[in-house]
Amino acid sequence: MRIAMVTDYYLPTLGGVQTVVKAHREMLEAAGHEVVVCTPLAAPSTDPQIIRLPTARGFAPDGYPFTWTPGAAARALTAALAGLRVDVVHVHTEMFAALAGYEAAQALDLPVVQTMHGRIDVYTRAVLPVPSITTVLLAALHRRRMPHDRARLDASTPYTRTRTARRMWRLMVSQANHADHVIVPSSHFAQKLIAQGVTTPLTVLSNGIEASVLDAVGSPTARRVESGDELRVLWCGRLSPEKRPEVFAEAVRRTPGIRADMVGDGVSRAAVARHARRVGDGRLVVHGGVSQWQVLEAMREAHVLVSSSLDFDNQPMVILEGIASGLPVIVTDPDLDETVPDGAGLVTGSPDAEGLASALAALRDDPERVTRMSAAAIAGRDVVAQSTHGEALLDVYRAAITRRSTRGTAGPTSR
Repeated sequence: MRIAMVTDYYLPTLGGVQTVVKAHREMLEAAGHEVVVCTPLAAPSTDPQIIRLPTARGFAPDGYPFTWTPGAAARALTAALAGLRVDVVHVHTEMFAALAGYEAAQALDLPVVQTMHGRIDVYTRAVLPVPSITTVLLAALHRRRMPHDRARLDASTPYTRTRTARRMWRLMVSQANHADHVIVPSSHFAQKLIAQGVTTPLTVLSNGIEASVLDAVGSPTARRVESGDELRVLWCGRLSPEKRPEVFAEAVRRTPGIRADMVGDGVSRAAVARHARRVGDGRLVVHGGVSQWQVLEAMREAHVLVSSSLDFDNQPMVILEGIASGLPVIVTDPDLDETVPDGAGLVTGSPDAEGLASALAALRDDPERVTRMSAAAIAGRDVVAQSTHGEALLDVYRAAITRRSTRGTAGPTSR
């Protein structure tokens, strides 16, 4: 099978979407399939399996290369895919690279699989300046390429109460309903999408970690906090408001007897650095952006991993990497508990800094619990392997191909 993966974010930048695309590509190629990745890049790539889409000069929101113009991207991608005999187009994002994927697929009569990775309603609210205005422009630009008439929104839910949120949910749902099949990495996000009107066949499929990462991790042993040691805590992700890094920094300040590292970069880095200075004694170090391999090295040195995001992430890749490394995981969002093997995680009593500080203090004072949680992570690490989900991903591609081939002779299906 030949798959074109289309994404607004890819290597060398780091992030969950980039890691998933890399993992999918590695697993599929190892199984004998061919993958081309279509994406904007700051500079041309030497990888022959990467198609560089037209990319804006001097404009990189949140540090990421930006596809521009949408029309040029659609034309370039259509021309590129026309000569590749692609079987399926797998779209991973919602911006202009993604829209180019849909337009190329429509022009070439190819099936589209859409993975819904994240809550862009939360992202735009947290990151864009004056979101009540800028989301209007964003939605209008998106709507010019794809109609927003395939969403049946329920405005009574907590996450669709504002006009800005509904604007972004209408974008997400319409895009999902233009696909032939939708992949969602978590059940809680799948339920929200269905509640807001997604009628396209949908499969909940874990992201998974690629074999090269599992090889780099090796065979971890259960973590032990030796007598007299401080609890070593790791936070990893984009330093951006929707990830709530300052909640973590404040929790560290409130919890003596622990030492923390933050890995990542983003618009909140200056604010987080100020928090780190208030912690004092060098107990919180902000390292900035590093490679995936350096992230894994930091995980080898840590006792526990923390996710401080709330009502945003669906299945953070860093949590999967932490589980693969044998790290206990603390989450402040109860929805993320489904990602963590039984016994390997802890949900804070409240999602604020006080709740997180209480959870950190509980593990600091019970080192044997850290070891038990680590052992549970190691016991459940097989479920985070990309190879565990490979055949299910191929089944989704086959279902999308079949649906596209029979569309017009049969009504919508469900799964």
